[in-house]
Amino acid sequence: MKTAIEQSRQELINELDRRMEDGIIEKSNADLLKKLIQNADTLTEAILIAELGTTYKRTGFHFDKRLEKTEPAIKYFKKNEELSFSDGSDKSPNKLIIGDNYDGLLNLLIQYKGKIDVIYIDPPYGKDSMGEFADVNYQNALTRDNVLSMLYPRLLLARDLLSPYGAIFCSIDDRNQAYVKCLFDEIFNEKNFMGCFIWQKKSGGGQTDDYFVTEHEYVLSYRKTDSFEWLDFFEDLQESDFKFYDEKKKTKYAIVKLEKWGNSAHREDRPTMYFPIFDPDGNEFYPIAPDGKPGRWRVGRERLQKLIKDDSIHWKREENCWTPFEKKYLTEAKGKLNKSRSILYKLAETGTATKLLTSIFGEKDRFKNPKPIELIEFLLEHTNSEIVLDFFAGSGTTGQAVLNLNKKDGENRHFILCQNNEADNRNPNGIAYDVTSKRLKRTMTGSCYDGSTDFKWANDNEPLGGSLDVYEIAEVANFESVPGQTAFDVIDETLYGQEKFSTLKEKIEWICRNFEGTQKVLESDADWKKRLEEDK
Repeated sequence: MKTAIEQSRQELINELDRRMEDGIIEKSNADLLKKLIQNADTLTEAILIAELGTTYKRTGFHFDKRLEKTEPAIKYFKKNEELSFSDGSDKSPNKLIIGDNYDGLLNLLIQYKGKIDVIYIDPPYGKDSMGEFADVNYQNALTRDNVLSMLYPRLLLARDLLSPYGAIFCSIDDRNQAYVKCLFDEIFNEKNFMGCFIWQKKSGGGQTDDYFVTEHEYVLSYRKTDSFEWLDFFEDLQESDFKFYDEKKKTKYAIVKLEKWGNSAHREDRPTMYFPIFDPDGNEFYPIAPDGKPGRWRVGRERLQKLIKDDSIHWKREENCWTPFEKKYLTEAKGKLNKSRSILYKLAETGTATKLLTSIFGEKDRFKNPKPIELIEFLLEHTNSEIVLDFFAGSGTTGQAVLNLNKKDGENRHFILCQNNEADNRNPNGIAYDVTSKRLKRTMTGSCYDGSTDFKWANDNEPLGGSLDVYEIAEVANFESVPGQTAFDVIDETLYGQEKFSTLKEKIEWICRNFEGTQKVLESDADWKKRLEEDK
């Protein structure tokens, strides 16, 4: 069975085949590039080769590529025990990864390839927001070509991480939207472009703009495949559909089938969404697909349990069997009897987000231009979003949005955030240490790491709950041979969802399969021979 890294290499080769079939690249050139990819030492090198062979004929788009530095070191997750915390439950912990997001994405591939439901990113638009990355790789001149070069390999990895029914959303400003969309069209395919939201980020003010007040930004949206489903809770409902009456809640309601229909309606498409509930006769009821095969629910286990508890399921007798429907109350529709609109007026503004951060930290300007949690909640509540990734996490807005939405609807989403720890005058220890991790700790537990609770948010809100595992990107030389310091000693397989190996041989084989650039042959080393013999 191929590892996630081997599969990613193969997908690069498959992409070259598609480009050759489309007449975008000559066969001889494609064959040479495929050979180079197959013989590349690492996935990073393979991606760089594929990038150099990209011509963008479909969009007429071209940019001069800036290749990142590669290092002969193995990057891996190392848990930060001081910043991690647990709520004592057995639910999957949320994750914060501190370090270069490219290394973070490569490591996430080992456990999460094809498993991420939603990715939201708010990438940097200029050199000042890239910190060490820009300084090391691009001589601190993050021009548009450099932004696109930086995004290209990260979006390739993001595509590999997305599930077949997943989607990616990208916030982008007016100046860069056209260029970034072309890049997304190439990587995710233009047919998977779902649309572009226009978000009103501020109202009034802005008189410093040169010609007219710029009040908006964009959110690009792409699906991984046509299995993705946009959940519009009142989609296609008319007022005449609200023909049932709930005596307890004193309001009319419409009914929407709880079993999934259309694309990805089968059990194998979403195994965690196949489980029983009890019908009015007390019998177990499992979801059934339109073709009669085992199906899947349209909502998750916890959301469904909440509907049961709230008496929000309408059971209808059809052909000697029961069928469950979700009640959609007219009082909750609030004019939303049509599909979502692409222009997001009065959802929330940047100023709203700044006020929220101020209430969490007790001071202004800890982080410039944060996104409001309401914007991200809007995207998440319309998607099947069990696992949410943000690899430009900034202040941690996506993490708080996930937890806030869980509290509202009873779902069990969890987040994975990646954030570089660039330092500035306001955050001398780095943004990840001084802002991202502290925001998560304060909003999840109601107190900071030092035990303090004297911030406004804690006085006005209940803690959002949940556990957090904090990982940092550590590295070990691929030639390291000192016992206790080699890759086979320092990499902890349990941080990748892997059970602890019972033998050293098993761990060595797993690391060599999943981490590139490791020592492949150990038999010639006397110390290793001895360790392997003792391991038996």
